Amino acid sequence: MKTVLVLLLALALGHALERGRDYEKDKVCKELAMLGKDDFRSLSLILYSRKFPSGTFEQVSQLVKDVVTLTEECCAEGADPNCYDTRTSELSIKSCESDAPFPVHPGTSECCTKEGLERKLCMAALSHQPQEFPTYVEPTNEEICEAFRKDPRGFADQFLYEYSSNYGQAPLPLLVGYTKSYLSMVGSCCTSASPTRCFLKERLQMKHLSLLTTMSNRVCSQYAAYGKEKSRLSNLIKLAQKVPTATLENVLPIAEDLTEILSRCCESTSEDCMARELPEHTIKICENLSKKNSKFEECCQENTPMNIFMCTYLMPAAEPLQLPAIKLPTNKDLCGQSTKHAMDQYTFELSRRTQVPEVFLSKVLETALKTLRECCDTQDSVTCFSTQSPLLQKQITSFIEKGQELCADYSENTFTEYKKVLAERMRTKMPNASPAELEDTVDKHSDLASKCCSINSPPFYCNSQTWNWTTLENCQ
Repeated sequence: MKTVLVLLLALALGHALERGRDYEKDKVCKELAMLGKDDFRSLSLILYSRKFPSGTFEQVSQLVKDVVTLTEECCAEGADPNCYDTRTSELSIKSCESDAPFPVHPGTSECCTKEGLERKLCMAALSHQPQEFPTYVEPTNEEICEAFRKDPRGFADQFLYEYSSNYGQAPLPLLVGYTKSYLSMVGSCCTSASPTRCFLKERLQMKHLSLLTTMSNRVCSQYAAYGKEKSRLSNLIKLAQKVPTATLENVLPIAEDLTEILSRCCESTSEDCMARELPEHTIKICENLSKKNSKFEECCQENTPMNIFMCTYLMPAAEPLQLPAIKLPTNKDLCGQSTKHAMDQYTFELSRRTQVPEVFLSKVLETALKTLRECCDTQDSVTCFSTQSPLLQKQITSFIEKGQELCADYSENTFTEYKKVLAERMRTKMPNASPAELEDTVDKHSDLASKCCSINSPPFYCNSQTWNWTTLENCQ
């Protein structure tokens, strides 16, 4: 596995690093020799499906084919010493052609203005935004075996592409381990005397790995979108909403512990990083929060650490506490030595007072606190704070109200019932709208709510589609 991961991390569009072409060629050729062509090809397919999840199967397959072919030919005994450099240069040139059969990326045109090694490095750095709404649906046992018997390699390639492009933010060791186990299961069960019984048995054995992989993809997707510090605040917001009766001292260590785990494990080449770290994290969750909230206590009764983690992760926001309104931090809070604590305290207090999803609060808090922090660098920070604070407080209040209106009734109803309630609300709010206009507004509003009103809403999509004032106003 370690050898496999070295390969996966080494593979890139140009196969060239700053440390030199000869070094990179030698490393890749050793990996090819150790793994063999078939494993090298399968693992390349995982990597490029993960790297370019918006690319089609045909595009990713063509890229893999070209990379494997050039690697095999240039690593062969007696190959021209310049083969590797020449062929990778040709590949980068081919990628710049208007009809290139490779995954399209907005940054490709910029890379194509560069030359030589600089272009290869630029190409190697390209990647697509992760899939935030997985579309992979596992076929039935009968469909799996029919496709496998018809074309075993074609089935394996299609599965590796589909699964890796949909769950590509899971740590590489988990992605490699799960896909390998899955294909092994298919190979065994589709040739057994009782496929149904075989699939049932194998899936039960793979359940933990499957759950670990999909949950890791979810938490690592957020980490990739937010980065370390914003992920820390995001985790703090969610915990404050789930257990508003707790104190900052109860929830902050849990939020920071998860953030540290993600920073260590999401890009780790260790086979057991997530498997080792998440169970330890669940112990801390239960020690700190199970006595603060009955739902956390129920979660902590689950039979495995992974089930405990999933239960707490998927837990919705609790009913907010009815507490006095809080004021923004002052210049004394933010311009002194306790800046981070003041920001954490305000984030926690605001979060436990509202059910508005974290993607709303993260956005508005980031803007407001950044503006106030900038006051610290002005000549008269006191005046800056006194001027900005009322404006920012008004913006925060307005933003939360919009979020509450957008998500009102969503969590309390089925989607069908929610649309009925929403239609009535919009009919009252838009009395002069035609039936077609009303239906269009309800469809847009409900689609937005379905994607962005849960506590674990996808940050890339929800930030780009919703979290600006104009879009929110248009949704009302």
